[in-house]
Amino acid sequence: MTRAKLSDKAAPVSAKGGTIADYISIARPDHWTKNVFMLPGAALAFYIDDQVTSAHLVNLLIGFMSTCLVASANYTINEYLDGEFDRFHPTKSQRATAQGRIKLPYMLLQYVLLVVVGLGVASLLNPMFLYASVLLLVMGILYNVEPIRTKDRPYIDVLSESINNPIRLVLGWAALSTIVLPPSSMLISYWMGGAYLMAIKRFSEYREIADPNRAGLYRRSFRYYDENKLFLSAFFYALASVLFLGIFLIKYKIEFILTFPFFALLFAWYMSIALKPASAAVNPEKLYLEPKFMAYVGFMTVLVIVLVLVDIPQLQYLIDHSVVNDMRLK
Repeated sequence: MTRAKLSDKAAPVSAKGGTIADYISIARPDHWTKNVFMLPGAALAFYIDDQVTSAHLVNLLIGFMSTCLVASANYTINEYLDGEFDRFHPTKSQRATAQGRIKLPYMLLQYVLLVVVGLGVASLLNPMFLYASVLLLVMGILYNVEPIRTKDRPYIDVLSESINNPIRLVLGWAALSTIVLPPSSMLISYWMGGAYLMAIKRFSEYREIADPNRAGLYRRSFRYYDENKLFLSAFFYALASVLFLGIFLIKYKIEFILTFPFFALLFAWYMSIALKPASAAVNPEKLYLEPKFMAYVGFMTVLVIVLVLVDIPQLQYLIDHSVVNDMRLK
């Protein structure tokens, strides 16, 4: 992989004002695809809560719309507050905020409108959905705004950003179910899985910048990180995620254990994507550029659906102690 030497100087700031397209861009509607992480929560609600029916699917659509607006509010302040740092990034330096085209009063107006409308739509559903939406907003403030700004703190940056994953799981669940929370094992697995994805993104970003000094100017946490620390932390998060995933799989339907090797391959495959030059892991919303990987995700989705519908009595030998005792040699 060829690595170009980059200057420590920030990209110049434009004197031009922002356009409507610039303000739409900082809301990142192209990142709304990340809210598909709500769908496993909705699927869990269908599987666990027998009061959920197909008639509730309209609630999921309302919940998805609300979450997109709330997420865009977070993206709006994220983009604005990151502008001075993005000027040191080889590609993000071309963003409207890095170029100085986004003005504070208009940014705040956009943020408030997105929050009001997003929470207004959330209030149409049950209280748990509204609480989770508020928590998503709070995490956006903690992640981006001084003096806390968790994104500048090594390891905490990954853990605080990735907690949005279990929040999205809860949002998908709460859009359909009135049971307070989904299983804790799945929540923790989702959190650690999100931390794995975020650590891999950091790893890919660090490699793409290819200059520790400039990387530290772009992202303060990079002053502590290096490739090894990021790669090993991702490995830790992957292990933690599959541990709690295994607990969930065995507890709720033993047939799900057949998916375990496929999940392991999914983690390994994503790591191999991160090792590529100009990796799609830097911008996960562009994973469609990895068609084989996306096809594999589709295969796994079908596999899980099939295993929901199928019972394999022989697998009870793995968890039923009375059956094991009957297997003693005579």
